Amino acid sequence: MAPRKTIFFSFFLICLYTSWSQTATLTGVVLDGQDQPLPNVNVKANEDGTTTDENGFYLLQLVADTETTVIFSHIGHKDVVLQALILNTNETFEFNPVMDTETVQIDGVEVAATGEKSVEGIITIAPELVRKIPGANAGVENVLKLLPGVSFNNELSTQYNVRGGNFDENLVYVNGIEVYRPFLVRSAQQEGLSFVNSTMVEKLDFSAGGFQAKYGDKLSSVLDIGYKTPTSFGLQVEGSLLGAGATLQSLSKEKNFTSLTGIRYRTNALFVNSQQTQTNVKPSFFDAQSYLTYQLSEKIRFNLLGTYSINDYENQPLNRQTNFGTITAPRALLVAYEGNENNRYETQSVAVKGDYRPNDETLLSLTSSVYHAIEEEFSDIIASYELGEVETNLGNENLGEVTNSRGLGSEISRARNELDVLILNLTHQGKHSHNGKLLEWGIRYSHEDVRDQLREATFLDSAGFFVRPPNAGFINNQPEEPFEGDLVPFEGARATNFTKTDRLSAYFQFGRQTQWGIHEIYYNAGLRAQFWSLSGEGFETNSQFLFSPRVQFAIKPDWKKDLLFRFAVGSYQQPPLYRELRNSSGAINPQVEAQRSIHYILGNEYSFTLWNRPFRLTSEAYYKNLTNVNTYTVEDVRIRYVANNNAKAYVYGIDFRLNGTFVPGAESWVSLGYLRTEENSENRGYISRPTDQRLKLAVLFQDYVATIPDLKLYMNLVYNTGVPGGSPSYADPYDFQNRLRDYRRVDLGISYIFADRKKTYPEGHWLHKTKELSIGFEIFNLFNNQNSITNTWVRDVDSQNQFAVPNFLTSRVLNLKLNMRF
Repeated sequence: MAPRKTIFFSFFLICLYTSWSQTATLTGVVLDGQDQPLPNVNVKANEDGTTTDENGFYLLQLVADTETTVIFSHIGHKDVVLQALILNTNETFEFNPVMDTETVQIDGVEVAATGEKSVEGIITIAPELVRKIPGANAGVENVLKLLPGVSFNNELSTQYNVRGGNFDENLVYVNGIEVYRPFLVRSAQQEGLSFVNSTMVEKLDFSAGGFQAKYGDKLSSVLDIGYKTPTSFGLQVEGSLLGAGATLQSLSKEKNFTSLTGIRYRTNALFVNSQQTQTNVKPSFFDAQSYLTYQLSEKIRFNLLGTYSINDYENQPLNRQTNFGTITAPRALLVAYEGNENNRYETQSVAVKGDYRPNDETLLSLTSSVYHAIEEEFSDIIASYELGEVETNLGNENLGEVTNSRGLGSEISRARNELDVLILNLTHQGKHSHNGKLLEWGIRYSHEDVRDQLREATFLDSAGFFVRPPNAGFINNQPEEPFEGDLVPFEGARATNFTKTDRLSAYFQFGRQTQWGIHEIYYNAGLRAQFWSLSGEGFETNSQFLFSPRVQFAIKPDWKKDLLFRFAVGSYQQPPLYRELRNSSGAINPQVEAQRSIHYILGNEYSFTLWNRPFRLTSEAYYKNLTNVNTYTVEDVRIRYVANNNAKAYVYGIDFRLNGTFVPGAESWVSLGYLRTEENSENRGYISRPTDQRLKLAVLFQDYVATIPDLKLYMNLVYNTGVPGGSPSYADPYDFQNRLRDYRRVDLGISYIFADRKKTYPEGHWLHKTKELSIGFEIFNLFNNQNSITNTWVRDVDSQNQFAVPNFLTSRVLNLKLNMRF
């Protein structure tokens, strides 16, 4: 073994080792005296805690390699005390206590597990890891992009692609409530905050495909978030150069009412000002969320989740210079701007859920939710540009300046877009478990009311002449024949749409975990059905009825090697939301139907010991067959659909994830994935889809200095090969296919821990009441890689060639950070 210093610097320099979290997991089911699951049991370890759910299940993150006492308490029962528990890093220990009539003390336990298997193909991520890992847009999505099969080449965006799908194909739930993203947002720097507040998260599950029938009708993935139910009073405050936030949790004296409230503020000015466009920018992103629970009785429980967010993006661009080309033929684009843009996205949502448990084996719930969004895009921008050659002579006083203009022109962009969306949901769900069998069902009604006014246009001017769009019907015989006609925008959209959609969906599934001879097996079979109907002004009603069967099977052979094999197959059909109905000109096509995909997934988990430390290798091979495909283009984060179902497509690939303790006492992971996806529109042949990512490598690493253990280091690395999308937006993808450059990025964070669960202070010390305190800094884009997300296309006057001028993303940025919890 190499010395510890050698390991540390090797990891840092080559950036190929991964992140770790010095935690272990205690989980299980709490039972009463009749061996029935007991809900709402308080589980507390030092200053952390959780409660059991309706099935008596609990999951608690503990500090690894540290002696811990865990207390189980419940009204009407005596405490169960688990003393002197010591778990190793990345270990999952199952403990199923029985709460009886007298206090029980259990001797100390020390185990060396290799982790709990995921028979459902779900990846569970520790919320503590989400809060620590640095990123330009830190949070849940920042960590998701480090998983295999998940990618997107823009650090400011919370959007992500999963196994060849686009942003609209991902399901996101928070406490069982479906989350909707902004409809109009077109640039990642306008996005602001993720919907998910990381400091409020207790559970984070993710599936990249082959998920169960209960999870819905999207084509690609499911992110299932659970917010905390507080077990004590607490206040957490955090701040940085990017913004600030605070989270308050409380618990009533009778322990039947809890509240969890978080507020956040963020500004992207630090990143926008690091880009090549000089600008006066005033981004303001604010978010407030509150999660309340009330235990009316042992059988009845209510909870409420309310959210409000406002993204106000004001931008006044001034100028830009982008150098590009080759060493032998360097070029530069100079742009001078006039005007400004003001984009505003305001959303409110509230959801009320009631749970009723008629007996210990059955849980019934009823949820009602309302989502309302008002989005506005107002802009008037005039951009005058000069394209020219760059002086490269080191002795010339004009070094780096444009010396020979090859093109002059201007662009006028104007937008007056307004969108009003109202979505109502009413959902019933039920569970019944008996003798290892689980029956689940649900029915949901949704109503969507969208009112959209689209007014946007882009005019191109070259040498005093407006450039017309490249339409096939336009013939220019000037000056022999004078052209008489209206000035039309090079690109434009003008429409007013009013649509209403009603959806009725239901699911039914059965699962069981049992024995097959000497082997353990798990299976789940389910069926989803949905009827949806679209109506609106100016077109006839369109409706469709869908069925989606899905099956999962897993087996853990009774072998010496710790292996689990998993297989899933299912039908996934995605009826269109409003954005999928609207084409690039803004018109609605009411005949758009659900896109269809069949998933085939074969997976394996192999747990083993290396260097006397636990590791786990997870691998999945997948194939997706897509029909009724609605083709689209992507520019930054804006998706524009063709609004048809005239294509078919396929996706195949393989994902690997190795996590374990590469460095003693620390978990790490490395993700590697390969995928290929192509589409065939109107039988013109197969070409790459906009999400044809090909190769992806992600590394997450965390360490501490041996001589200063309170000095922590966090790092993540991402490498993605370039995706298609570097072509002009009006170009036919069958005539013009151009890939963007590869995406390479490393983010580094260093913090000093003044107080945490392992480092406390005596009474009278100024940090006595502080549960956590850390101060540090982050360096985003450590190696200052020039990544781009789109191209600006500029025409050379002499040759009439078009040059792709990359729009670079953020450069190296330094951020200071403070985190405190009381």
